[in-house]
Amino acid sequence: MEQNAKTLMVLGTASGVGKSTLVIGLCRLLRRRGLRVAPFKAQNISDNAHLLPDGRRMARSQAIAAAACGLDPEPDMNPVLLIPRHGGCEAVVDGAAVPRFDRDACRAAARRAYDRLAERFEAVVAEGAGLSPRSTARWPCWPRRNGRW
Repeated sequence: MEQNAKTLMVLGTASGVGKSTLVIGLCRLLRRRGLRVAPFKAQNISDNAHLLPDGRRMARSQAIAAAACGLDPEPDMNPVLLIPRHGGCEAVVDGAAVPRFDRDACRAAARRAYDRLAERFEAVVAEGAGLSPRSTARWPCWPRRNGRW
């Protein structure tokens, strides 16, 4: 299918700087202007998971953004969720836990999820991770590649 969605990307320099709040507000604004809009965050590190009726999980911030869009939340809005656990993290891809984090598989899942949203909606408000090497030092599960960014 052809992608007709316009995408607005919200970026920030760190965690906790208001990206999610801005995304929620933009989603609400665009919806009130009559656009069919969806939120998207490819990867989120959070211990605040939202449980969907079918048992799948996604980040709570994207579930709130979905509500601002007048939508039920779905894993395509947050295809990769990393939940910090003692000494590591639990990887959730497309709403379901996976046995191990595979960067390439996660990247592919995120791309497919975005493509599906872009086919169905007029606008996608995408949120960046906003993490720097300094801020990810506290997350042992953050995927590093030979120390390079």
